[in-house]
Order: sequence, then C-alpha cells, then structure tokens
Amino acid sequence: MAAACNSRNRQPSGTAVPAANGKSARSEAFNRSFGKLLSDYYALKEGFVSEDSDTTLNRLGYTLMAAADSLQLTELGADSALLANAVIYTEVVVAELKGLAGETGLEAKRKSFQMVSDQLYDLVRLVQYDRAVVYQQYCPMAFNDQGAAWLSSSPAVRNPYIPKKMPECGEIKDSIDFRPKQ
Repeated sequence: MAAACNSRNRQPSGTAVPAANGKSARSEAFNRSFGKLLSDYYALKEGFVSEDSDTTLNRLGYTLMAAADSLQLTELGADSALLANAVIYTEVVVAELKGLAGETGLEAKRKSFQMVSDQLYDLVRLVQYDRAVVYQQYCPMAFNDQGAAWLSSSPAVRNPYIPKKMPECGEIKDSIDFRPKQ
C-alpha cells in the first residue's frame, strides 16, 4: 500500500522562530560558524525545491562543504567525546556533499542530499545548537514511498524531494529547540 501525504499533519505556514536573547551555551565563534552551516544547508534545500541545474546544486553543495570544513568545533569545549562525534558527523556530511557533486541528475543528487540531511540532523542534536529552532520535516512519499527527511528553519513545508508534484507534502517530525529559556 502506498503511503499518502497527510495534509492534516502539516504545520501552518510561518516564519522561522528567532533565536532567544538568552546566553548561549556555545561560543560566539561556534555559533557563527554553525549558523553559516545551517544557512548554506537551507540554500541547498531551496535549490532542490526550485529544481536548480546540476551546476547550481553543485555550487551550493561546495558552499555547504566549505561551511562544514570551517566549523569551529574546537570551540565546543573540553568534552572529547562530543568533539570526536561532531568531527565524525562533519566528515560524513563533507563526504556526502562530495558525492552529491559527483552525481549526475536530480534524483541521484537528492539521495545524497537525504544523507546530508540525516547527518546534519544528528549533528544539530549532538552539539545542541541553541541560536535557532531547527525543524526536521518528513515526506512519506519521497523516493517511491520510501520516505525522506530534511531540515528547515521554518515550520512551513517546502518539499525538496517532490517539489513540483507535491510541494507541501510533509510533516514536522521534530523541532529541535535548545534555545535558553528566559
């Protein structure tokens, strides 16, 4: 039986929730580098939503790769296990982005994007990025009903996997919010 996109699970359109004004648990250098990583990821996601050319998607992927390589992970502090795991997730993201650049065709690039999304989701949770809410969204119909997730800065669903046929197909599976409570 094929999965159907259930619009009742979609969240209303809206804008990203701004970061809290409270003090971050992370350094400004780390937050700036991680914010750039997320911003570049969201630009790549929008490239898939717009079904940009291979050249444009590759450029966006390389920009994201540079942001991943520039993450200020040493700013995470003295927790060596946290740092080691963050390095591993970052290395996998970079490797998948290299794979994305080597793929030809939109669907193959989307599969690499799915892997980047999964790894980045785990990285956001691991480092407990606390400057913005990050939404994990999921479309059950992506990749012939295998389903796939992606990240968003907004609760509004903009499906990067089936953007022309089902641009709003999806639901919020998780909202990651480590912002300091005021």
